[in-house]
Amino acid sequence: MPVTPFILSITLSLLVVCLRTVAAPIVQPGAPGESSRLLSAGIAIQIANTSHTPDDIKFIQDMMVHHQQALDMAVLAKDRTNSPGVLDASGRIEASQADEIAFMTQWLTVRGEPLINQLHADDHQHHVMMGMATPAQMQSLRDATGSDFDRHFLSLMITHHEGALEMVETLMEQPGAAYDPTLFEFTTDIVNDQEKEIERMHGLLVGLSDDPRAHLAAGLYDAEEAIWHLEKVAVLTKPPGFYDPANPAELPAARFMVPAPIADVAHEVEAGTDHHMHQSAEHEKPGKIIQQAQPDDIDQPTEGLGQEQTGTAGKENSTTNTAGTESADEQDKPEARAPLLSFSNTDIAFWDNIMVAGSYHGFNLYELTEKSEPSLLASIVCPGGQGDVSIVGHLLILSVEETRGRVDCGLEGIRGDISADRFRGIRIFDISDLTQPRQVGAVQTCRGSHTHSVVAGPDEQGKLIVYNSGISRVREEEELAGCIDESPGDNRTALFRIDVIEIPVDDPANARIIDSPTVFADPETGALSGLWRGGDHGDETQETYRTDQCHDITVFPSLQLAAGACSGNGILFDISDPRRPERIDVATDTGFAYWHSATFNNDGSKVIFTDEWGGGTRPRCRTYDPLTWGADAIYDIVDGKLVFQSHYKMSAPQLETENCVAHNGSIIPVPGRDIFVQAWYQGGLSIIDFTDSTNPIEIAYFDRGPIDAEDLVTGGYWSTYWYNGHIYGTEIIRGIDVFALKPSDYLTANEIAAATLADQGGQFNPQQQLPNTWPATPIVGMAYLDQWVRAHPNETAKMDPLYDLLREADVRLTAQESDTALSAELQQWAQSPAVITSPALREVLEAISARLMAVETNNLVSMPPK
Repeated sequence: MPVTPFILSITLSLLVVCLRTVAAPIVQPGAPGESSRLLSAGIAIQIANTSHTPDDIKFIQDMMVHHQQALDMAVLAKDRTNSPGVLDASGRIEASQADEIAFMTQWLTVRGEPLINQLHADDHQHHVMMGMATPAQMQSLRDATGSDFDRHFLSLMITHHEGALEMVETLMEQPGAAYDPTLFEFTTDIVNDQEKEIERMHGLLVGLSDDPRAHLAAGLYDAEEAIWHLEKVAVLTKPPGFYDPANPAELPAARFMVPAPIADVAHEVEAGTDHHMHQSAEHEKPGKIIQQAQPDDIDQPTEGLGQEQTGTAGKENSTTNTAGTESADEQDKPEARAPLLSFSNTDIAFWDNIMVAGSYHGFNLYELTEKSEPSLLASIVCPGGQGDVSIVGHLLILSVEETRGRVDCGLEGIRGDISADRFRGIRIFDISDLTQPRQVGAVQTCRGSHTHSVVAGPDEQGKLIVYNSGISRVREEEELAGCIDESPGDNRTALFRIDVIEIPVDDPANARIIDSPTVFADPETGALSGLWRGGDHGDETQETYRTDQCHDITVFPSLQLAAGACSGNGILFDISDPRRPERIDVATDTGFAYWHSATFNNDGSKVIFTDEWGGGTRPRCRTYDPLTWGADAIYDIVDGKLVFQSHYKMSAPQLETENCVAHNGSIIPVPGRDIFVQAWYQGGLSIIDFTDSTNPIEIAYFDRGPIDAEDLVTGGYWSTYWYNGHIYGTEIIRGIDVFALKPSDYLTANEIAAATLADQGGQFNPQQQLPNTWPATPIVGMAYLDQWVRAHPNETAKMDPLYDLLREADVRLTAQESDTALSAELQQWAQSPAVITSPALREVLEAISARLMAVETNNLVSMPPK
């Protein structure tokens, strides 16, 4: 029978099917060198069907318990509060948690897994670690009503939600976890929803705060303010050439539609020579501008960051070669840049009646007038960041770290990874002519200069010793010889060191690094990385940066001590030989992310270390941020050892649009007490009394609302320092503020006046402390007497005669009159049972008595540090 086309087609189709079935093996390769094996389709499917892991199961089981407690808390609200915000939040939480519990129940049931994790069924502590409330906290919540319930509910629920986010993070760290698409989507929803809910609840909790700083309206120059026991003396905006007039608030680029053309440089320079009082200049409204993306941090280590993260974003790679189409003048103009803190104010230093304010853009010199309102003398443009400053006589020292810095202070930055024109290190200026400073020296370093400390000198040879702290990435050895990054076993690395720099005062051009000691090395093994290696310290602890650098080293030369805030540790150094600092003790804090700065009290018996959690650009003073993270740690120094006493953190809740964390401050020299003024970025400034190092208390503050109501713009106080009777604060964006203390229950008029009389040595440099001394005057005596009365409130009346004697002594001494009878009475008081218990008061009474007996009564006796 002939084969028809139809029959042939069917036959060929069947043959193809058979061939396909036979010729398509399923193969599973073996390990290297081993044979493969054939699998059946059934087996192949079973292998692929590993869609969940034991970690996934445990996560879902624990999250069900977690959600149930949130549900239990949420249902309490309707019977205990009438707050619309809290009721809305509890309603959303009740609905979402119930829905998600149903999902998790189904997920486990379908996979044949139990709903309860038997290993942790009765392990309450396990769930506490995930942010869950304790039974006592739950009972307290049930017992609360009204605003007490609102505060308790929001605080517990924020912590609870944070715990859920930690559970997701822990799951994602496990190998093969969340492979199941539905589980992965569920975890993503948890993160997104609970982060939003945390932000909403934080806003509600801020609204419940009684602290005036919690409700301040935003604004650049018109932000709402809160002030307590302080008085504003002067407010200065940035001088021309040190801010972008089209966008003085440094708002993000997304807020502007079209980049503005760059103004003519020659015109800007000409305009900048007009030294009008910029305090009274009109502030232009923000316009369209090319502007920065916010950096991850201001002060945190930048090791490994490229140029695009240090102020020259995209310049080298995005610039089109237009040679031949531009004039020479046009080619010499600085390019449109996206400034990364390029105009930010930074640290300040003082010498006699001169103040220098550092900036990422250079520095500004001011003269301090009798009214303490600084008057601008000159603005020096020399970009490179971060611009920390010190003054020693006619020399000014400037720290430079960014890769855009140029030897010639040029504005155009640096092209390429290696350049002879790049400068990173310490610049030295001669400021003999305050209106025309000259760069007279420069020391290149491997990691730049983030901060520096004037340690000693000038010595007999006329040399200064300066410690340099570089925290940026190590530059290429082809650019600077000897700069070697970290390599296992290579002890030549530029990491794990500080630089000791010698500056000849009369020949600063020959300044040089004389040593780079490995101050973190293990004394037994010699390993350079001998201190904290990085990472967390266990459950519920902070991720702490490894110790391979010092951010700040605060020196106290007269005590031959230095305190190093060294990324992962606090360190006490012996600097009896300033060229060879020796480590004598080390501190660790499980709540510190990055050890940032250090300040001694006036007699060097205590030190305050600060933690810059989040690097300075993050909101770290929210209602739910731990009060021991991003805080101060106060240590007593006992027999050369650091002994922890307490933490302190500015307690006023700040908004999501306010970067806030502990930053730079100084001692306020009130005799007999330990008072500290401190910057908290957009958390304002805070003044604390840490005389009792176990119980620091806030005694004054100033704060403004955020720079912008919509976006977090990095701003606020970089530094707040006391100098000759006033507090000076550098605002990163806005300018400089000057404050005076006001008498209060915490600080008397006599104590403030005595602080104003303190001799600070006619200078103040960041990271260098000189002992304050006080003249033996009746004002100082009454300051000590006020402290005696404060400590003995029931015995105030018996000290009234001594107040009268001190007032009379003030009259006599002012008139330069001796008085033997008054002298005898004061001497008698100095030996009285009440005064004998106060050595400082007794000492000053004896000194005043001696002055009243002297022929030359204007010969003031200085009181030692107290």
